[in-house]
Amino acid sequence: MLTLRTEILKLLEKEQRFITKRELCLLLNIKGARRVELKRVLADLKSEGLYGKNKDIAETILQSIQKPIFSKTNNSPRSGSLSKEASPLQRSKASIGILQITKDGYWVESSHRRDAFPPIRCPGAAIEAAEKKLKRKLINNDVIYFKRSIHIHLEIEDIIGNLSEPKVFSLMCIQNYDVPFEFSDKAVQQANDAKLPPLGKRTDYRSIPLVTIDGEDSRDFDDAVWAEPDSDHTNKGGWRAIVAIADVAYYVRPGDELDKEAFDRGNSIYFADRVVPMLPEGLSNEMCSLKPNEDRACIAVEMVISATGNLKSYKFCRGLMRSSARLTYKQVQEAIDGDYTSVSKMLWDNVLEPLYGCYKSLRVARDQRGSLNLESIERKVIFDEDGKIKAIIPKPQQISNQLIEELMISANVSAAKALTSKKWPCLFRVHDKPDETRVENLKHVIQKMRIKVPKIPKMTPQGFNTILEQETPFKRLIHDLVLRSQAQAVYSPDNLGHFGLGLSHYAHFTSPIRRYADLQVHRALIGAFDLGDGGQDIIPVPALKLIGEHISQTERTAAQMEREVMDRYLVLHLEDYVGHTFTATIVGVTGAGIFFALDTSGAQGFLHKSRLPNDYFIFDEENHRYFGKRTKRAFQLGDTLTVVLDAADSRTSATTFSLPDSKLVRKKEYDGYKRDEKNDDNLKVRHKEHKYFSKKDKNEESFCTDKKKKKPHKKITKKNK
Repeated sequence: MLTLRTEILKLLEKEQRFITKRELCLLLNIKGARRVELKRVLADLKSEGLYGKNKDIAETILQSIQKPIFSKTNNSPRSGSLSKEASPLQRSKASIGILQITKDGYWVESSHRRDAFPPIRCPGAAIEAAEKKLKRKLINNDVIYFKRSIHIHLEIEDIIGNLSEPKVFSLMCIQNYDVPFEFSDKAVQQANDAKLPPLGKRTDYRSIPLVTIDGEDSRDFDDAVWAEPDSDHTNKGGWRAIVAIADVAYYVRPGDELDKEAFDRGNSIYFADRVVPMLPEGLSNEMCSLKPNEDRACIAVEMVISATGNLKSYKFCRGLMRSSARLTYKQVQEAIDGDYTSVSKMLWDNVLEPLYGCYKSLRVARDQRGSLNLESIERKVIFDEDGKIKAIIPKPQQISNQLIEELMISANVSAAKALTSKKWPCLFRVHDKPDETRVENLKHVIQKMRIKVPKIPKMTPQGFNTILEQETPFKRLIHDLVLRSQAQAVYSPDNLGHFGLGLSHYAHFTSPIRRYADLQVHRALIGAFDLGDGGQDIIPVPALKLIGEHISQTERTAAQMEREVMDRYLVLHLEDYVGHTFTATIVGVTGAGIFFALDTSGAQGFLHKSRLPNDYFIFDEENHRYFGKRTKRAFQLGDTLTVVLDAADSRTSATTFSLPDSKLVRKKEYDGYKRDEKNDDNLKVRHKEHKYFSKKDKNEESFCTDKKKKKPHKKITKKNK
């Protein structure tokens, strides 16, 4: 999960000597395209004075960044099985597999289509050794963690669970990505020993009715909000607002055991069935959770906002607060719509109505600056009492969600501007402008769909919104295409602004309980404004870059893991619908075939071009489509089609689809070749690798590299069966 730059610096720090490029390739197992990346990274390190023959590498790195920041915890359930000190060249490859017990013996099968491998025979001796070591009997469909040595000896290291057990998919993913999900005893004890700080010089916010607003299934509440009309006559129609965030920096100090654990993870990971927290429950669910009617330490930003939503001033304070209520998005939305519960009715006049008014002002400013209006569809898995899937539904995006989002954005802007005003280096949340090539490709694709593209020299958020707001049957697809054209947001000390939000200054401040970047921003604010203990001196920019690269990578890994587990649940849900037809939208067209998404669940599917029916289909790359040579039938990006689910296997997260009319074609297969006798009178045959053959007589076929010339350079003879 570490970036190549971080891996190199860790190795240099450990060896404390100059390591040649060739040695780096061997020690870090760098091959193929990564060699190009290595060249670029080494050039950057040389320019920063961190790599070179006559450089004291170890001293330079230690001056740039605290040594504990690179400490890796060794508390993974299988950390004792794999030697972390072993050279990458000597370490055995470890994998996740599914144990199958048949009359022929024990076999280990692949657990994901991405890492597919042929079934591996597992010797009885290996099973006996594993059962003795793990002190339990292995049964069919056990998900195991195993490794194979150079001598092909299979050794079972651990049992993750069984496919019959509910909620095993997230555990499989955690183990597969080697994410630490258990905390060291020292870190757990430190979290459990956390105590509330005295008021001292802190601001007392306990009389202010701050409230938390989160999802119904949320367990950690790390942000609270409050607003009221501004009484200042110079700010007519404006607002005073407070966003109070749990004071994680008070409990997690730079370089301590909790800090090492938090940096290693980088962020919390949210699966459909569990959370892998960045910090132990003693903090995440207790002392740093803003529970109702309990005193909690916080860092708050007091903001003055104009009637048009502009941020007029801000002030950061450390304080003690007491949440007045724990509200849900659903409760607040119902109150906004005029449907009150006893709690929301009591809080409406003094708490919720001012918050709603402040939101409407902030929304005016957002619309004026032209932020990108991308709406992501998140899905929620609902389980029954036995842990089985009851339903998969989209999470609604309501005004109550947007209310909290706008207040959090304002707090994040305040943090970035405050640290910039102090010339204090920090980790900004950077979303750069999209690459021009991607934008041109996007324009080309959507123009083919007869969608208007604004005639402007460079695409702006407003320009993208013009595309997104057009009424078209391809609206969902256009949204996805615009999203794919954007640059990836990262953490960096280089402030490039946030293109998507239309902001020049932006830094994550509001979730230090689940993002290490926010914790770093809190420490910077404490240090810059002298807010007491738990702050951090100025960190050099090269060191901040390393931290930013690491947590950007952990964030990408977490997102990938969350998608992977959700995909498995979608496939598991589809297992009950094999043979059913679905309406889908084509979301990708490649040389291999077409990709589509089911309109109901959003599950992804793929149809190989060889499964397109009743014709020979030609790939038209420029127009993102396949069209039939004889029938002229087309399968184009954005088209709606009906598909049949032929198979779904949640074990490997794989699905097989076909088109309803593909059953009409009778195909005869033999020896790796496919022959279509119904639609090809000349009995032309295509090789499975899509090279052409032409019929010469009944008993032989000639290999042709050029279909038109049909001049063979190699003869292949086969008897017809």
